[in-house]
Amino acid sequence: MGTGTRAGTAMCAEPAEPARPAAAEHPGGADATASGGQTPGLRLVVARYREDLSWLRELGLPAQVYNKGPELDPAALPPGVAVQALPNTGREAHTYLTHIVRHYDALPEWTAFLQGNPFAHLAPPEEPAVTPEALRARLLQLIAAGRPFAGLAWFRLRCDGLGRPHDLADPAKEGRWLGWGKDIPVAAVFEKLFGQGAPREFIARAPTGNMLVRRDRILARPLDFYRRALDLVLADPDDAENTGHAFERLWQAVFSGGTGAAARPASI
Repeated sequence: MGTGTRAGTAMCAEPAEPARPAAAEHPGGADATASGGQTPGLRLVVARYREDLSWLRELGLPAQVYNKGPELDPAALPPGVAVQALPNTGREAHTYLTHIVRHYDALPEWTAFLQGNPFAHLAPPEEPAVTPEALRARLLQLIAAGRPFAGLAWFRLRCDGLGRPHDLADPAKEGRWLGWGKDIPVAAVFEKLFGQGAPREFIARAPTGNMLVRRDRILARPLDFYRRALDLVLADPDDAENTGHAFERLWQAVFSGGTGAAARPASI
């Protein structure tokens, strides 16, 4: 459900920014700081298709799994992990937006949105893969720093309104989905979603759909905003027009904290 292999994605990538302390931004201060092995107010939302979720046991964090593939055996999952079935539509954007719409009034302080196998995107291909323990440590570090939004991939993407450069015409991916070989309607989706002209350039800070978001950043936009976003995804259920791919390049705008349209278009 991601944007491609680690090596393939890196074609149009640049290193992600390192975590920076930002505790002063957080309205609750120490309430969101993990300590003593505890994770106050943190819950994972996992978009699963066929991936092996055994890593959740090693991660040791509460999670809501949305399953779009073969049935999972609940007994094989660790305590604190709930499973709900969803139709296999709309990529992980459909999963994440469905979760927000359903739980808008009961979100935890922090939500980590993750693909069923996030680890392929968390470290450069030439480096050892990130372990579940290391991912847990990074989430706790970001929470302790008060980061309101953080992409978890090792890179960010810089693209134009058609998502270029991208690798959606990679011959190795032909036939995987109906939008193969087409551009990504980043600007068009942006304009429909925010009701304003799109910037000439986008910097995707969570390009693989793996990210940590603080509750106030989600609630900065009304429930109707997320319903409209979900409708955009549902209008392209098989990603034939690559709407789901567009959201992978727009999460930083969705969770920018603005109360109107995109809060900081220049940084998008």
